Amino acid sequence: MNDKKQKAFQFVDEHRDEMVSLWQEVVSIESGPHEKEGINKVAARFKQILDEEGASSRLVEFEKAGSMLIAEIGKNQSKPGVIFMGHMDTACPAGAIAERPFTIKDGIAYGPGVLDMKGGIVAALYAIKALKAAGYNSRSLKVLLAGDEEVLHARSNAPDIFIAEAKGYAAAFNMETGFVDDGIVVGRKGVARIMMEVKGIAAHAGNDPENGRSAILEIAHKIIAVQNLTDWEKGISFNVGVMQGGTTSTAVPDYASIFIDVRYKNPDDLPAIIKQIEEVAAKIYVAGTTTTVAFMDGIKPMKTTDGVEQLFELVKKAYEENGFGTPYAKWVGGGSDSAYTVLAGVPTVCAMGVKGGRNHSPEEYAIVESLFERAKLMIACVLKLDNN
Repeated sequence: MNDKKQKAFQFVDEHRDEMVSLWQEVVSIESGPHEKEGINKVAARFKQILDEEGASSRLVEFEKAGSMLIAEIGKNQSKPGVIFMGHMDTACPAGAIAERPFTIKDGIAYGPGVLDMKGGIVAALYAIKALKAAGYNSRSLKVLLAGDEEVLHARSNAPDIFIAEAKGYAAAFNMETGFVDDGIVVGRKGVARIMMEVKGIAAHAGNDPENGRSAILEIAHKIIAVQNLTDWEKGISFNVGVMQGGTTSTAVPDYASIFIDVRYKNPDDLPAIIKQIEEVAAKIYVAGTTTTVAFMDGIKPMKTTDGVEQLFELVKKAYEENGFGTPYAKWVGGGSDSAYTVLAGVPTVCAMGVKGGRNHSPEEYAIVESLFERAKLMIACVLKLDNN
């Protein structure tokens, strides 16, 4: 083990309790998707930690979203820098912390956002602290943390910021939810969100039904048509997840709507997806109804580029050399901000955070030992970049 790695690993071992304490502190801050104040509090805490390490940092504020943290240590180094990225918001509803506060039992940590993804951010911060303590200064170390990823950046321009801030860097590690089977994510589907609304003609269901035009009946036909657009071979799936309509069973309904989630692998497929939805909307099944479509905020796919594959191989070597196991390349359907660093031309690997499961559910958990393991993995990867 080289001297810098040994010193950095030792730093992690000597600060295990401190790492868990910070983990508990930030998990205990309410920062669900609509808790702007809490997200900003988490951002300020992480900024404080990085500032203490001598980082040049700033918070990008948004009117309706949590702040984005941008921080960098060791600017203007001769070699391209390394990015640690993620998000500070959780998918947990308000009040979740009171119901299930941060707890550790038999080596497993529980609590809202403990896995997705506050543990991963803590691991990255301590990897940075450890590298600095070991005297590392070959590359700048940059942190990019969004405040509204769980709502697909519907209230900010965080994707544009990720792309602008990432250009020219050597590698990006997204500290998203890690997998217990040691899968490292090298590709993710994109997410498109669409709302379809139908307006019909209301009428009394008993006295005047023939003069009504049912929006629910129209949307029912369209739900089937949308679901049938799924193309498993191309990796494109359509899911009507929400349907709303009507006010009472005694009236022909004059309004109905659906919310559609589309997952797709190739960014080039999105125009065709939009066209398919528009064609479904244009077809009239119930005369006298009209349909409109609204394409909402989404997230781009994370493409598996040659650079991504090469970075995975580096991670795999670092993993195996340090006795962390044998990882494998994993493709998943959930989106993440790794899409934007890849679009910026930066080799990126995702799901580098603490390992666990059941994120986005009351049973969310994380393996405590993986907090320290993943910090060491990040250290090893950064050092290996210099020898590659």
